[in-house]
Amino acid sequence: MVSKRRLSKSEDKESLTEDASKTRKQPLSKKTKKSHIANEVEENDSIFVKLLKISGIILKTGESQNQLAVDQIAFQKKLFQTLRRHPSYPKIIEEFVSGLESYIEDEDSFRNCLLSCERLQDEEASMGASYSKSLIKLLLGIDILQPAIIKTLFEKLPEYFFENKNSDEINIPRLIVSQLKWLDRVVDGKDLTTKIMQLISIAPENLQHDIITSLPEILGDSQHADVGKELSDLLIENTSLTVPILDVLSSLRLDPNFLLKVRQLVMDKLSSIRLEDLPVIIKFILHSVTAMDTLEVISELREKLDLQHCVLPSRLQASQVKLKSKGRASSSGNQESSGQSCIILLFDVIKSAIRYEKTISEAWIKAIENTASVSEHKGILDYLDNISPQQIRKLFYVLSTLAFSKQNEASSHIQDDMHLVIRKQLSSTVFKYKLIGIIGAVTMAGIMAADRSESPSLTQERANLSDEQCTQVTSLLQLVHSCSEQSPQASALYYDEFANLIQHEKLDPKALEWVGHTICNDFQDAFVVDSCVVPEGDFPFPVKALYGLEEYDTQDGIAINLLPLLFSQDFAKDGGPVTSQESGQKLVSPLCLAPYFRLLRLCVERQHNGNLEEIDGLLDCPIFLTDLEPGEKLESMSAKERSFMCSLIFLTLNWFREIVNAFCQETSPEMKGKVLTRLKHIVELQIILEKYLAVTPDYVPPLGNFDVETLDITPHTVTAISAKIRKKGKIERKQKTDGSKTSSSDTLSEEKNSECDPTPSHRGQLNKEFTGKEEKTSLLLHNSHAFFRELDIEVFSILHCGLVTKFILDTEMHTEATEVVQLGPPELLFLLEDLSQKLESMLTPPIARRVPFLKNKGSRNIGFSHLQQRSAQEIVHCVFQLLTPMCNHLENIHNYFQCLAAENHGVVDGPGVKVQEYHIMSSCYQRLLQIFHGLFAWSGFSQPENQNLLYSALHVLSSRLKQGEHSQPLEELLSQSVHYLQNFHQSIPSFQCALYLIRLLMVILEKSTASAQNKEKIASLARQFLCRVWPSGDKEKSNISNDQLHALLCIYLEHTESILKAIEEIAGVGVPELINSPKDASSSTFPTLTRHTFVVFFRVMMAELEKTVKKIEPGTAADSQQIHEEKLLYWNMAVRDFSILINLIKVFDSHPVLHVCLKYGRLFVEAFLKQCMPLLDFSFRKHREDVLSLLETFQLDTRLLHHLCGHSKIHQDTRLTQHVPLLKKTLELLVCRVKAMLTLNNCREAFWLGNLKNRDLQGEEIKSQNSQESTADESEDDMSSQASKSKATEDGEEDEVSAGEKEQDSDESYDDSD
Repeated sequence: MVSKRRLSKSEDKESLTEDASKTRKQPLSKKTKKSHIANEVEENDSIFVKLLKISGIILKTGESQNQLAVDQIAFQKKLFQTLRRHPSYPKIIEEFVSGLESYIEDEDSFRNCLLSCERLQDEEASMGASYSKSLIKLLLGIDILQPAIIKTLFEKLPEYFFENKNSDEINIPRLIVSQLKWLDRVVDGKDLTTKIMQLISIAPENLQHDIITSLPEILGDSQHADVGKELSDLLIENTSLTVPILDVLSSLRLDPNFLLKVRQLVMDKLSSIRLEDLPVIIKFILHSVTAMDTLEVISELREKLDLQHCVLPSRLQASQVKLKSKGRASSSGNQESSGQSCIILLFDVIKSAIRYEKTISEAWIKAIENTASVSEHKGILDYLDNISPQQIRKLFYVLSTLAFSKQNEASSHIQDDMHLVIRKQLSSTVFKYKLIGIIGAVTMAGIMAADRSESPSLTQERANLSDEQCTQVTSLLQLVHSCSEQSPQASALYYDEFANLIQHEKLDPKALEWVGHTICNDFQDAFVVDSCVVPEGDFPFPVKALYGLEEYDTQDGIAINLLPLLFSQDFAKDGGPVTSQESGQKLVSPLCLAPYFRLLRLCVERQHNGNLEEIDGLLDCPIFLTDLEPGEKLESMSAKERSFMCSLIFLTLNWFREIVNAFCQETSPEMKGKVLTRLKHIVELQIILEKYLAVTPDYVPPLGNFDVETLDITPHTVTAISAKIRKKGKIERKQKTDGSKTSSSDTLSEEKNSECDPTPSHRGQLNKEFTGKEEKTSLLLHNSHAFFRELDIEVFSILHCGLVTKFILDTEMHTEATEVVQLGPPELLFLLEDLSQKLESMLTPPIARRVPFLKNKGSRNIGFSHLQQRSAQEIVHCVFQLLTPMCNHLENIHNYFQCLAAENHGVVDGPGVKVQEYHIMSSCYQRLLQIFHGLFAWSGFSQPENQNLLYSALHVLSSRLKQGEHSQPLEELLSQSVHYLQNFHQSIPSFQCALYLIRLLMVILEKSTASAQNKEKIASLARQFLCRVWPSGDKEKSNISNDQLHALLCIYLEHTESILKAIEEIAGVGVPELINSPKDASSSTFPTLTRHTFVVFFRVMMAELEKTVKKIEPGTAADSQQIHEEKLLYWNMAVRDFSILINLIKVFDSHPVLHVCLKYGRLFVEAFLKQCMPLLDFSFRKHREDVLSLLETFQLDTRLLHHLCGHSKIHQDTRLTQHVPLLKKTLELLVCRVKAMLTLNNCREAFWLGNLKNRDLQGEEIKSQNSQESTADESEDDMSSQASKSKATEDGEEDEVSAGEKEQDSDESYDDSD
């Protein structure tokens, strides 16, 4: 190797500087030492020119490109071998480089060496690459030459420091730098880094910029730290290079602490940075922040980033134009335009950071809240049209805090602006703006009436709400009420927003007392009547008091007046007569029943510290309805009557859902039993509703959630009509008389680890015969979030309940009867489905959700508006409290299926199984696993502040096996948790449950460091599930969906120890079993492999095979012999698998199978070209027979691919023929590449080329009307003549390569084909 003189940094710098100074003195014309005749071949006796010519490059003079006569890789290998085998090696290296230096003294020759070589016509398709490298780039790819070539380039570069472009408009310095980009390997990265940094220190500024921005493409990861330190030093010395340096630092892998120092350095210089540099600098700052320092950095950024003086205001500019000359005015106008463009870019950077980084958005809002001045934020109120309800709440919260906080009392102007905006929005006839006004007004009222009694900075007198302030609050709320009372949707939103305010903010007691008193009275007037007085009127159905939980007296019973109110509203809309309601009463819509009650409940809860005794009579009371079970009368109903019944059930359901929200946290056994009863009523009503919806296709339900995002159309307003809502009795608990039965001694028994009872006594509807229609009970209700009231996260505390037993005592305090109210499977499934949807909405990233095409952006959050007002951390913390009861339910369901299998001798879907109960329990199993998966897959666990949550959750799972200490290491907790969950695999009832269990184990094991062992666990379990016989829901079709099977099979192949052996087992064992089995049977080894699912197995195996061979590095000639042999063996196995798979199309020739074969067959051949052929190049001499055998096997596969192309063409299937051109081109490239490999290894005699007839999949010749009779005789020919022959072949014929033997046109068929 050429000797290298290691210079110190100062010496190198001096030598480069000296070269640069010489260049300044020397005229550029003196670079050319000789003239050449254009387009002539370079002829001289130098070792440099001779070796290049021998290796395959012809040097040209003048402006002609150098010519590459062989493949690029072949040239590099040939030159490498020639130099290594030269008698004077390693001195020949020095002579070769010296010849290069002499040759490139001529400017034209140097330019040609930097530009791409010209590919000779007959070699264009040798590798299928349209791009040719330059001579310098090719030489840099040879390890023994690279250091010396790099040294020569760096010595040559200073000559062009002060020459931007030559006569051909080519930037030589930039072209030299580009030679160093994307090298396959850098021999001495440290030395290259040193040279580059020395060059940067002396280069002109424009070249400095180019070199710095090219660094990530030149240097490897191991040099990033050194380069980062050098660039940070340069950043201090030269501020003009700030932008390219920061741009590069963002692309390098650097230590966070180092980035922190650089960021602080930049922050200190922020005030002196040019405006046009700001976007890149701010992007770097926001890119380098961490969760711990985000708020501090953004606060400092907002303080130092003052843009109001950066751009001259347009109005001032316009006035100054008159005082300036035309040219100067134009110049200043351009400056303003440029400055405004920079401002736009800057805000785009900030907007992207806020949109995609939650920590930055939260910190930015917090920084705004902490600001000292509010005058700068008045104008934002003009841009409310396109922001979501959640953003409106946050905006008005921030502005109200700024306007009404005691520290900013002087800023009354923003208060006036907010009042004006709110009044304008409330008075708007456009419903969207009215809703914005409601949200803003309620939010502002909450800030005005906030309880400040606990504020340490305020005196008692200032902390209390004054009478004047209280009047302002009540006036604002009365304004909202009066502006919304004519619209049921607006009123409902007002009640919901007010309820959210009371729930999340602590209001002053004086304001809360006024609110509570007003709401309680209004609610009673509107919705509560005496239960003993049945409403009279011309109702379409008989009115009855239903769903009462206790027997009421005729004196003090109350009921919810639902059906009469709904009937009155419907008749008012249709212009019908008013029923026997008193005229002059304000309109009350049943749509407001549930929202109004929510507001009432939260007021009472806040006033009485969670005690709901004042309103718990509403939990018991009946509702004025009619018989809801349709029975035989459903078909005889009119469309209007069916719609009326649907609305009635929707409103009843929403009432019960809010009742459950209100009383779910009650602790007494009696109240718990009543809540569970209401939950049971909800499930029963949903089944009834489904029956009505099935025969009422055009029905539109009443809304249950009233955010702006849920209102896609402007709803109509209802004119006021006369109505009479009589107030009867107080909303209070019914007192029992002495002679009545009492419920005085109640007990609560919680079922935690009870033994499995496969036939429980109180199953209710579970004992009914299961039908196909009932199996899809929730089909029509699945996407009905907008029409059902949202369940609070606290409702899921019901999951703690097992059996609630209530003893009924007679008058002598003796037990007369026992009533068991339990959380049955249908109720459990109802809760689990809702919890699963909530976790998906809050914890699953939007990109991971499968959102239908063209679906409304806001529709993802419909029905989750209350949930969205909480943070993901809060939701996760709440769900963690439910882990123990969910584990209890999971274990009980596991026991259920274990007992079921034992009773039915292992057949879980046998004749003795209650089908409906089985499917409900199976759905509960799936939902529990889905919830666990969503919880542990939460990305927030990667943040340090959430590590304790993860430890707590894992401790709950691990403690189910054995009680351990809380201070166990993470790996131990992960191992025990996985062991606990693995125990459930035997009782998994469905394939979908199996997939969720696998995914759950995967997300837990991702947090472990024992990757190899964990992958084997996943692969083993996945194989068990693929080899299990799953119960089928239908004899005609399997209940395993293709997507689920595809996912599980991918997991198995990606985690198995040897993917090639796994593919060979499935394709070589499982598929032949399937071929030899009856039509409706499956493989005995893989029961999930059927004729219906074969295409899924085939697609996954082809895709995973192609994916795994692409990961095999081709290696280099310098690798050890053992490595070559291992890679050759691996490719032999891969080609054998490919051969097995490709031959299956003779038996399974459906369109999807052929499509997969065309697509992945081409990709496999391309991978063979790129990854395997370089290996064969330098393995051929020592493993000749193995290489020839591999090529012969692969030749048969490519011949079948050729037959598939003919099959696609003859059947004129456009879905298949679109893949044919690319596949044929790839097969042609393979022919040329094999010939090049054999020629390189002096074994050209092994290459035979002949005509291949078009055949179908079974080997029969395809006769074309344009084809002529062709013979089977083949002749040996050289590459050029055969290329011409290939072009001249008739349609339907193509060339084929044979390694070592002549090709015979013989029919081929699959041995096991039936």
